Amino acid sequence: MEIRLTPTGHLRWDLSEEDTLHGVLEHIRSAFLSDWREGLFLLAAEKTSPENSLTFRYWRGLAERFLTGLCHIPGSSAEFQVETPSDADYATLVLTAPPMPGGEYLSSEVLSGIWSALDTWAHEAVSASGGLDAFFQSRAPQWRQVGRVCFHLAENKNDIERPFAFMATYSSGFGAAGQLKHLPLGKALEQYAGAKNKSALIKLLSPVQQASERCAWVKQMADSGEIYRPVAWRAPQAYVLLRSVPELEESGLSVRLPNWWKKRPRPKVSVTIGEEKQSRLGIDALLDFDVQFALGDTSLTRSEIAELLQCGDGLVLFKGQWIEVDREKLQEAIAHWEKVGQQAKEGAISFIEGMRLLAGASPDLKEEEQTEEERSWVHISAGDAMREMLARLREPGQLDAIELGGALHATLRPYQREGLSWLHFLTGLGLGACLADDMGLGKTIQVLALLLAARQDAPAPERTTSLLVVPASLIGNWRNEAARFAPSLKLAFLHPAENDRQTLDAIAQAPEKHLRGVDLAITTYAMLARQHWLSAYPWRITILDEAQAIKNPSAQQTKTVKKLSAHARIALTGTPVENRLGDLWSIFDFINPGLLGSAQTFKSFTSSLQSRTVNPFAPLRKLVGPYILRRMKTDRAIISDLPEKIESPCYCSLSKQQVRLYEHAVKNMKDALESASGIARRGLVLQVLMQLKQICNHPCQFTGEAEYKPDESGKFQRIAEVLEEIAERQEKVLIFTQFREIIAPLAAHIEGIFWRPGLMLHGGTSVQKRKEIVNQFQDEDGPPFFILSLKAGGSGLNLTAASHVIHFDRWWNPAVENQATDRAFRIGQKRNVLVHKFVTRGTVEERISEMIEDKKQLAEEILGGGNEINLTELPDEELMNLVRLDVSRAAM
Repeated sequence: MEIRLTPTGHLRWDLSEEDTLHGVLEHIRSAFLSDWREGLFLLAAEKTSPENSLTFRYWRGLAERFLTGLCHIPGSSAEFQVETPSDADYATLVLTAPPMPGGEYLSSEVLSGIWSALDTWAHEAVSASGGLDAFFQSRAPQWRQVGRVCFHLAENKNDIERPFAFMATYSSGFGAAGQLKHLPLGKALEQYAGAKNKSALIKLLSPVQQASERCAWVKQMADSGEIYRPVAWRAPQAYVLLRSVPELEESGLSVRLPNWWKKRPRPKVSVTIGEEKQSRLGIDALLDFDVQFALGDTSLTRSEIAELLQCGDGLVLFKGQWIEVDREKLQEAIAHWEKVGQQAKEGAISFIEGMRLLAGASPDLKEEEQTEEERSWVHISAGDAMREMLARLREPGQLDAIELGGALHATLRPYQREGLSWLHFLTGLGLGACLADDMGLGKTIQVLALLLAARQDAPAPERTTSLLVVPASLIGNWRNEAARFAPSLKLAFLHPAENDRQTLDAIAQAPEKHLRGVDLAITTYAMLARQHWLSAYPWRITILDEAQAIKNPSAQQTKTVKKLSAHARIALTGTPVENRLGDLWSIFDFINPGLLGSAQTFKSFTSSLQSRTVNPFAPLRKLVGPYILRRMKTDRAIISDLPEKIESPCYCSLSKQQVRLYEHAVKNMKDALESASGIARRGLVLQVLMQLKQICNHPCQFTGEAEYKPDESGKFQRIAEVLEEIAERQEKVLIFTQFREIIAPLAAHIEGIFWRPGLMLHGGTSVQKRKEIVNQFQDEDGPPFFILSLKAGGSGLNLTAASHVIHFDRWWNPAVENQATDRAFRIGQKRNVLVHKFVTRGTVEERISEMIEDKKQLAEEILGGGNEINLTELPDEELMNLVRLDVSRAAM
């Protein structure tokens, strides 16, 4: 079973066959499948879950908070309102969330929406049950009706000897202003006098009984009867209550305390890191490090600390305010940090250690034998310089805009300008960055703009070359985007698909000579292992596109990539790396080596975070947060600034078997054309074009075999890469093909990516069945993908649940393709639609695509009036040139 957050801010539980076999709790499973709100409530009410994963524990904690608030309301109340978490509470819940599916959607607004949905459901369920008492009896019988008894602690400023006052009350209902009315607990003895009210009195006092079993002082007060009247207390007695609050609340009591206790005023060791400004930081930089003492925002001298250490433990009146003192823990904190200060090199620590400390972790990421209580006696903060730097990293809008003049042939959108400034700022400091924007938000153009800015920064003699590493299928994308948006950038392609072997060998022999003046060298992950000189060359910036390619740290490809030398490093990915711990470590081990320690250290570190009771994952999120920039299409600020439809080619390669079959088909065509003419020639051309399309899709489509292995088709491998990101985003996709026979094999392949079956529609689908499957797809929790034949599904359907459209094979008629795209991009669509047009490089598909996009004269001659493409009248030489295979560009 898996619990995930959806783009719409709801929770979804996905059951697998394995869950069913292991006997998931039946009533909880039913609730999960029918109403996520009820499922979440029952998850808390049962205090159990089908699996004790971090994700389940997180959502159960939120639901338990709601349930506890509900329990604090008297059972007789006809109207009720559970206290809503504050904005700060929501922000903390976001910060401390563990890695989870859909975690990139998590925000204060989403949590507020979930809380409101729980509240709405609870009101409906309580009303249907006939009241709160009946509701709890039927849905959470083990949760007692708590919160009716409240312990109050207040200051008694008129009595120096007994400066505090204690009183126990109980809530008797709501006043005229809607506030709970509290009466002294002694009044309950009068209200519930008589045998007939005995059970009600026992129910009211049961939380007190539970508290007395946990806290000796409560038992003593209950036995003596003091609990039924107001009592004046000395400071030590008040401190005992303050320290008992968790046990009291767990027993079902409400506790009201002086406001100053919420801040837990106590003297602390104050550690300041990075006060002095530096021109370059980088992973190897040193940060100034200072240890002082403070009480809130007030600095304390050593003599004042010494004075406090002479006082007793507990509550101490110091400078007119009550503060908490624990001499042992304070002395331990002082000794520890003075030792760290002595070990620092000339009053400085490494950048990595400083960032870890500021995030709330230990300098070496190893779990120290400290409790949350012990850690709370230390306050670590960033100095002025470091605070300014972190603020600019976390809020790119604060950064100065980068002016490129006319070098960039495009107008960057506001979020892209911020992304450019953020990348420029980080790389300028020598730090790594992970640009994790959603697919379609323009990661490529932001990087091209950065390269233009980098060229502006340095005089011509001092310019050095940056390196871009991409999957082979994306070389064409980068070449085309650079030519379109940054034509002044000088590129060098270190790949046989774009350069001959002789040139590549010459560059390898003398890279300094051949790369002089080159802004960007582009190569592939596979070429890194063959061109060893790439690892030794001092690149200005090393950029990884589709950086999920190095998520597996044990893969040889990953190890090779991490050998690259660079002033700064950038990882581009559309998947939320912060949601998967292993992926996160591997990518950070590239962009900022050492920040997250070794793989084993990181594993131990994250395991120790899970055991923390307060803000468990906050240190990890604070540590990696400054280096990840992620914007999503679901963000209203982004959506309002985007075009409604984004189209882009998606380049694919051919497998060896596809190359062999393609070349054979072209040779047969050439031989047959020598003797063909008239209608026979036109039929031959159309037949071979169809065969070439089939081969580009998958060899089995051409040969008629049934296996359809993914590794035998470049398109099958490429669609897996694209759909993995879409699946991560929990978005839906339409996939169009003109071939009915490939729909089922393609569906079987894609099902393994989404781990859910999809839908299929072709000419053999009945009208009634079409309606059913369209309704299925449009449902929020319906299947994530829908494969349609272009003729059967290209018109007449409303499929606005999809935010992605893939043209798996091209019809070569823009009007027909646009009509199919408009199944998703139409009235009612609230999301941006990304259109991915699959094109096999070095084949007839790429040449026809270029004709369509560039509107060349030849395209005007063969594409007319919205009709089907017509190549049959081309002369033999032009026709063969159109269909020939460029093996160097097409092969994987």
